[in-house]
Amino acid sequence: MRAAVLEHPGQPLRTTTLPDPEASPGQLRLSVSACGVCRTDLHLRDGEIQTPKLPVIPGHQIVGRTSDGRRVGVPWLGWTDGTCHYCLTGRENLCPNARFTGRDIDGGFAELAVADERFCLGLPDDLSDEEAAPLLCGGLIGYRALRLAGDGERLGLYGFGSAAHMICQVAVHEGRRVFAFTRAGDQKGQRFARGLGAVWAGASTDVPPEPLDAALIFAPAGPLVPAALQALAPGGTVVCAGIHMSDIPSFPYELLWHERTLRSVANLTRRDGEEFLALAPKVPVRTTITRYTLEQAEDALADLRAGRFDGSAVILPVP
Repeated sequence: MRAAVLEHPGQPLRTTTLPDPEASPGQLRLSVSACGVCRTDLHLRDGEIQTPKLPVIPGHQIVGRTSDGRRVGVPWLGWTDGTCHYCLTGRENLCPNARFTGRDIDGGFAELAVADERFCLGLPDDLSDEEAAPLLCGGLIGYRALRLAGDGERLGLYGFGSAAHMICQVAVHEGRRVFAFTRAGDQKGQRFARGLGAVWAGASTDVPPEPLDAALIFAPAGPLVPAALQALAPGGTVVCAGIHMSDIPSFPYELLWHERTLRSVANLTRRDGEEFLALAPKVPVRTTITRYTLEQAEDALADLRAGRFDGSAVILPVP
């Protein structure tokens, strides 16, 4: 099979030919039809997240088909031990022995992939493969972050990329008012956000026109944390939704006072996947995508780094 492989963090992905993977008992071998590109893939490629397995095939938003034609989605959480305290208390996302697709397990930047059948998710029928792929991380992590943010009406989204453009639609569907924060000068991104229902869009350094009940930070920039806290109303919550973030600068206690909350999201659970994938068709969530071939996987990561596209990037292994 053809695959885009990360051999050394900090170096470009290399497209090569590898032996076809074989499924073990309890696993599915999938023909990959689409794989979303996530900022976590970029962090792994750039060496900002530890990569225990090298070489490794990145990609953890996989849409594929089994040999008997079933369509399934493979998310970031690829395996847990099922016996630890966290797994037994409904928090498998915190399992200390968890294995993750595209990091510990070869992922979907390839023509074929192997996945634990227990961690494969059913997908909405009315979405194409390429439209469904971004739901499997950007959508799922965004959904978990939204739930942890509470029920506040005024929601800020910092970093209007793949996750935010989907969660904006969910929030509007729920009757919330969305305030979108983009890179400074990104007029195109701000128009994109308003087109998805945001009532206001501005730069991440701007002060919104009214205090926020909650803010989700999807951009990996630590300085956004005090900025978001400053924009919160008393009792509000800031949720850091990424797996990696640059250092958070010190900030005065006054920003946290009045019962404001700062918390993070780690990974996802299968229950998150089932809930969000059942909700998405009801909204309905529509993904804006930019397509790349397998040979263009490194280009997709570079474009993500530079913010050259709206919405999500998707790798199509078979042209």
